[in-house]
This record gives sequence, C-alpha cells and structure tokens, in this order.
Amino acid sequence: MEKRYIDSLKAEVSLLGFGMMRLPVMADDKSKIDYPKARSMIEKAYRAGVNYFDTAYVYHGKESEVFAGDVLSQFPRDSYYLATKIPTWDIVKSKDDAERIFDEQLKKCKTTYFDFYLAHSLESGRLDNLKNNIYDFLRKKKEEGLIRRLGFSFHDNPEVLKKIVKQYEWDFAQIQLNYLDWETADAKSLYAILAENKLPAVIMEPIKGGGLARFNDATMEVLKKANAGASAASWALRFAASLPNVMTVLSGMTEPEHVEDNLKTFAAFTPLTDAERKVLAEVATVYHSTGIIPCTGCRYCMDCPYGVDIPRILAQYNYYLYSKNTINFRNQYRTLKNSEQAHNCANCGACVKLCPQRIDIPKHMKEVADFTSS
Repeated sequence: MEKRYIDSLKAEVSLLGFGMMRLPVMADDKSKIDYPKARSMIEKAYRAGVNYFDTAYVYHGKESEVFAGDVLSQFPRDSYYLATKIPTWDIVKSKDDAERIFDEQLKKCKTTYFDFYLAHSLESGRLDNLKNNIYDFLRKKKEEGLIRRLGFSFHDNPEVLKKIVKQYEWDFAQIQLNYLDWETADAKSLYAILAENKLPAVIMEPIKGGGLARFNDATMEVLKKANAGASAASWALRFAASLPNVMTVLSGMTEPEHVEDNLKTFAAFTPLTDAERKVLAEVATVYHSTGIIPCTGCRYCMDCPYGVDIPRILAQYNYYLYSKNTINFRNQYRTLKNSEQAHNCANCGACVKLCPQRIDIPKHMKEVADFTSS
C-alpha cells in the first residue's frame, strides 16, 4: 500500500483512506449498517495497509462512529489513524454542546484520543459558530492531547477558504476534489490555497459519490482504449492521488469489490501521465455536456420531512441524463416506494440549506415528477 510521510504531521498515512460515510446497509433496514459485510471490508483494507479511517458524528444516523469503535478497536491503537468530525452547524450551539459531543465520540469510537479531528463542513454561514463555540474548544482539546492533529472539512469557494486558513491555525484540511470539479467547481484553486499554506490535503468525493465509477459505453470506450485493465473509479482516484500535497484520498466504499479495486489501484500506485490527463479532460467535457446534477450522494439533505429519497432519485436521474436510457430509468424509479418518489416534494427548501453542492433540489424533484408522470 502506497504511503506518504507528512513531516509537518509526523505521520505516515496510506494514500488510500477508508471513508465510513457510505458503509453497506441492511437490505431490509437501510438505517442499519450491515456489520458482517462492513467489518469484512474494513479488515481487508487494514490487512492490505490502509491505516486512515474517516468517520463523523452524523454519518449513518450517528452510528458510523459506533461501528468504527467496534471494528477498529480490535487492532493495536497505534497501527491506524482515526479521523472524525464535530458538526459546525446548529447541533453545536455552545461550548457545552461541543464538550458533550466530543466525550460521546470518544466513547463511541472506543478510544482515548483522535489522531485527526475536523470541524465538519465549514462554509461562510458557519464561521460565526466556529468562532464563538467551536474553535477555542478544539484548540483546548489539542493542548490536552485528546486531538493530535486539528483540521477542517470544507464546502465553499476559494475566498472563504482563504479566510479560514488566514484567521485560524490548522494542521490539515479536507476538500472535495475530482477531475470534474477541478475547473468547473474551482477545486484547482482550493488545492492551490492549501499547498501555498503548507496544509496537507485530505481529498473527499474523488469519485463524486460514485458518479465517476460508471459511464455509458461510449465514454467507457475512451477509458478502455487508454488503459484496458483500469476501472473508471481507478482513473478518478489516481487523478486526486497524483497531486503532491495530497495526504490521503478518501473512498467511501460500499461493496467488497470497491475495496478490491481500490487496493489494486494503490498497491502499485502510478501517477497520471500528461497523456492520461488529456483523456480525463475529454471525459469531463463530455460528462458536463449532459447537464449532470452535481449530487455526490452525501445524504446531508436527508431525512426529507416529506419522505422523498432525494439522493437515490438524483442518482437515478443523473444516470438517465447521461445514458438517455428511459426504460432503465423508469424501471429503477419504480423500485422506490410511492412515499419516497419525487411527487411528494413540497418545495419546503430544507434540503437546499443542507446541500454542500448548493443544488436546487426542489427544482429537480419537479423535473423528475413531471417526467415520470408523462
């Protein structure tokens, strides 16, 4: 497993990190993690050399940290790095809230300290809460040794990132970066800001919520012509991992085959060549021309007050926009319960406020509802 030693952090981190936001769930109850399946995946990744495991307070209905503690505690504590996050939104309204949540996280993760700890999903509307209730608390925990390395995850524009980096002291940062967002979402500038400030980058959404793991036949043919043995996902992971200031690339693995493919990519990692970058630029141009909705399936918009399964609908609709396979879309859409379908959207806007990608979700729910009723 490829590893990078980060001198400023005194840490040797696997270039592939295991993200615990998309663990497999039970077929009959999607609110519950499929423990046997997920445990097997974690153990396989660990034995192959993956040593960075990323979770958060809110993942999987607050059960991801419990799973992390149950599974990772079987390994020597100094053999892996555990990363988790504290919410920066209104869940934390005071330093007492921060203290309570932090203590809860230690217990759930069955640990006495966190190797990497992040202020979760910072953006302009959350900076006051960072200043008033969170940052000083986090610095205190770092001074006490309960946090070894302090960082933040980020969803906003380069100007806001510059402000956060300038006003506060950090050890690392986590940003969304993939070859689709490199130019259009200005991930290139976000990466440059971290590099200029010597903040190692943790990369999230390198496969854009799985969107870069499957393409239509024409696009797959472009990738296969360049490298017949490489999966679409491996191209996306290599794009992020080829950047020198990247510490680790998080992959939210849901199936055992995801683990197998990702381990293959990083066991003998080779950076992208200039010719391969041109291939991905071609793929990105075609992809963007389809009008794809930039949903990553993060599920921050859930639960919808009206029961709509927003991420699943957008995933199905995106694949239709890309493939133009109407029959496949309608068949997939029928697998949703009537109560989960787009026509139940009441345009309340609650999901829009929570979406890191700033997607006008009600607009797209109406598109889907209209399309499926015709």
